[in-house]
Amino acid sequence: MSSDRVLCIEGLCARVGDTHILAGIDLEVRPGEVHAIMGPNGSGKSTLSHVLMGRPGYEVTAGTVTLDGTDLLALAPWERAQAGLFLALQHPTEVPGVSLESMLVEAAVAGGRDPDGIRAALVVEAERIGFDEKFLDRPVNVDLSGGEKKRNEALQMSVIRPSYAVLDEIDSGLDVDALAAVARRVQDATDETGLGVIVITHFSRLLEVLEPDRVHVLSHGRIHTSGGPELAEQLEAEGYTGILGEAVDVPEVAVELGPGPDPFADPLG
Repeated sequence: MSSDRVLCIEGLCARVGDTHILAGIDLEVRPGEVHAIMGPNGSGKSTLSHVLMGRPGYEVTAGTVTLDGTDLLALAPWERAQAGLFLALQHPTEVPGVSLESMLVEAAVAGGRDPDGIRAALVVEAERIGFDEKFLDRPVNVDLSGGEKKRNEALQMSVIRPSYAVLDEIDSGLDVDALAAVARRVQDATDETGLGVIVITHFSRLLEVLEPDRVHVLSHGRIHTSGGPELAEQLEAEGYTGILGEAVDVPEVAVELGPGPDPFADPLG
């Protein structure tokens, strides 16, 4: 793979209103790599995913983010998606009236790709992760369980085939079998298409299948500690207090997006 391909985050700082959340994130993710982000509530994990994807309500106050040399922060959310970034949402949004196939066809057309194979790809990928084929014709995420919504996020990722994926607690709501299926599919994508992955999780069980190259622990908006897969095992044994040397449990920051539809709610990010 070309050495100039990298999702590069340098000195990233961001706030919501007067509340500063990210305080200087430095991270490089190369094709085929899996970077796990862990940390206590309120440490900035989901904020990092929102800022990378361009969610309204977050202000970047310092730093840069480039995707294979492209200035990501200068792009609208849909342009970031077309550039090769995918976000699996922590709380997937229902989109009444829009079928999954129609949405992915439009995404392909917008990106200048041939949409003719979308249906066939959906069927193949649904079988790989155990996603019932009957859901393919439903409006996006409508009347799906929490676990099925997470499988649906993984399904979209597999069909879209982005360069980099940010998976925000994709393990939340999945039973043991579904967790293994989704984790295997993401792991396979790192080998098959060179997918670079940032996976946000609280639990090391996901990382038993999705093998991280690096594990990073966030605290107070910074990467406090980084290490190999053994760091996740240490967290499981000692908790965040053991790693960070302090008791940390602060509330998540809620972002008020105002009235009307949330432009960030599009599952394509």
